[in-house]
Amino acid sequence: MPLNRRRFLTTSGTSAFLSGAVPLLPGLRTISALDAAVPEGVVQLRPEIEPLVKLIEDTDRNRLIEVIARRIRDGLSYREVLAALFLAGVRNVQPRPSVGFKFHAVLVVHSAHLASLASPDEDRWLPLLWALDEFKSSQARDVQEGNWTMAPVRESAVPDQEHVRDSFHQAMRDWHEEQADVSAAAVARHLDANETLELFATYAARDFRSIGHKPIFLANAWRTLQTIGWEHSEPVLRSLAYAMLNHNGEPNPARSDLAADRSWRHNQDLMQKVRADWVSGRQDDGAVQNLISVLHSGSADDAAESVVDQLNAGISPQCIYDALHLASGELLMRQSGIVSLHAATSTNALRFLFDHVTTPSTRLSLLLQNAAFLPQFREAMRGRGAVNSSRLMQLSASRAGAASIDSIFRDVGQSREQAGAQVLSYLDSGNTAESLIDAARRLVFLKGNDSHDYKFSSAVLEDCMKVSEPYRHRFLAASSWMLQGSTFPTNSLVNRIQAALG
Repeated sequence: MPLNRRRFLTTSGTSAFLSGAVPLLPGLRTISALDAAVPEGVVQLRPEIEPLVKLIEDTDRNRLIEVIARRIRDGLSYREVLAALFLAGVRNVQPRPSVGFKFHAVLVVHSAHLASLASPDEDRWLPLLWALDEFKSSQARDVQEGNWTMAPVRESAVPDQEHVRDSFHQAMRDWHEEQADVSAAAVARHLDANETLELFATYAARDFRSIGHKPIFLANAWRTLQTIGWEHSEPVLRSLAYAMLNHNGEPNPARSDLAADRSWRHNQDLMQKVRADWVSGRQDDGAVQNLISVLHSGSADDAAESVVDQLNAGISPQCIYDALHLASGELLMRQSGIVSLHAATSTNALRFLFDHVTTPSTRLSLLLQNAAFLPQFREAMRGRGAVNSSRLMQLSASRAGAASIDSIFRDVGQSREQAGAQVLSYLDSGNTAESLIDAARRLVFLKGNDSHDYKFSSAVLEDCMKVSEPYRHRFLAASSWMLQGSTFPTNSLVNRIQAALG
């Protein structure tokens, strides 16, 4: 029976696709041993994944989905596709001139994976197939911009195990790209996953460049490696070090006083004033509201200093993060767009790093930098138009009758403010956040056309469970300013999959 859109999104229709019950399309090329040859001057990946990576690299964009679908039917696993996709992006897409733009093909991989994990079985392949197509788009753009490809590491300069930590720290402090490259390779060879995270997290948020993509790349890369295996870490860590040292062609930040680096220096001094037992404290609604007010109109220094004052007053880090998550949501209400979206996704990444590193000084630095970033996002928004004065804590639940999933996502396409009010009404009536989250994620599969749709939805739908329960409804309400609506057009890739399998 031909697959129409409705049947494709049902369990039976999608299961038929995944199980191979749908007939194979004719003329699809399989991979051979000859396909695995890697050109000279290109970094060699592990032999078990190299052939699949090369298949993804070399297959035309207009055929890749069909080729991978056939391989899936023949037994190719989800984890193998995830690994090959991520490594293809790392090897072929340069994180310059900014850690963004075409590099979103790499940054979005873990977001797509999170969406897959949280999905019903019948939807699970859609985010990954979408991300494969996104990679081909970025690969083509990289070719147009010079056709960068990661080269083999300079083996003679790779430090030994005894010196790897000192070499890495020196390279990062000096913003020395060549030394950072060989040091990152040594980190992959000699240190475990947790120590790797500690090292890179020390520097991931030290500058406000590329609107938060540096900590986003670290958090997403580390999490993806946890899934695909740390045996693949060396090219990933080399790409990560290269990205983190991007400074937009400005003078070397180690020897300059540039605006993007000033919060870091200010906060390194502030850290010395924080009480020793700052990791524990009490919840306080007044503290949450006060910090949100500072973040609404204060400077980056004001925000960091307010965090220090609250920590010294015995307020818990969880209370601080409640305010940071809510303030990032409030920015969406004040100007929904690419900058406020990155305020949310950066906060998601910084919160993840804060939760997973163990060195107290690194954790405190991440917390202060997150607070300082949000006013800088707000100021960056001014370059894209008016920033209104909306207050998330003043948003009222809708009084227009009982809200439903259908009415919420219909309003997303018509009135974001009404949709936010409906979210509050829906949740305050006793409905579960999970039901709303599931519907939002499903609409991203069907309607999302951009990597930011996946990055944003995965970030906020994850973070809502980290926000303390009294504030969770408001945080989800703010997310409606950037979620997909049910009236939005279906993305072309879903239509293409239907056509390919019909």
